[in-house]
Amino acid sequence: MYFFLLNLSLLDLGSISTTIPKAMANSLWNTRAISYVGCAAQIFFLFFFLGAEYSLLMVMAYDRYVAICKPLDYGTLLGTRACVHMAAAAWGAGFLNALLHTANTFSLPLCQGNAVDQFFCEVPQILKLSCSHSYFREVGLLVVTFFVALGCFAFIVVSYVQICRAVLRIPSEQGRHKAFSTCLPHLAVVSMFVSTGMIAYLKPPSTSSPPLDLVVAVLYSVVPPALCYLAEEVITQ
Repeated sequence: MYFFLLNLSLLDLGSISTTIPKAMANSLWNTRAISYVGCAAQIFFLFFFLGAEYSLLMVMAYDRYVAICKPLDYGTLLGTRACVHMAAAAWGAGFLNALLHTANTFSLPLCQGNAVDQFFCEVPQILKLSCSHSYFREVGLLVVTFFVALGCFAFIVVSYVQICRAVLRIPSEQGRHKAFSTCLPHLAVVSMFVSTGMIAYLKPPSTSSPPLDLVVAVLYSVVPPALCYLAEEVITQ
């Protein structure tokens, strides 16, 4: 568990560092400027860290399922090598996700100006600047990504349902509290990330408004990593 928490902490730190420092610097200098390369880097690292974090949360759900529901098989199913391989797969999934979306987004011709109406570079805001019908490729890729994310979310929910059933059979109240405290915070984080991410990336353009876009962007890019950090503090106590 602590090995996965270390990886999760690094991903939380990376995702927060992708958007917040630049936004704070722009606020201090009273500017909204960012270079083309910097914008591409923001999108790449945001997709990388958030995608890897989501994948790792799925891995952690499986880790807790085995630890609570099949404790005698834990050493066999999740040895050191298996844990390293699963963590590496989570980081690799985030990298592949980031590479696909960044390359697809910045291959589009932009002819609607260069003003991104957000405090960081965001794919839906950049798609608004495109004048080519090829932007539907990125929209299709986003839809596929979120169907995969929903499949992962279903796996996480099923894992936690099995965990809750096993926890309710624990006779010790302290044991039940400890088990729930290691599962429910991350389930809440995953639920917020998936729901707000879907709103941000899949909502119709006609329903878009700057205040709503800002709130949703904060909820999927800033709040989940912060909540994950708080959840880690609860688990390690």
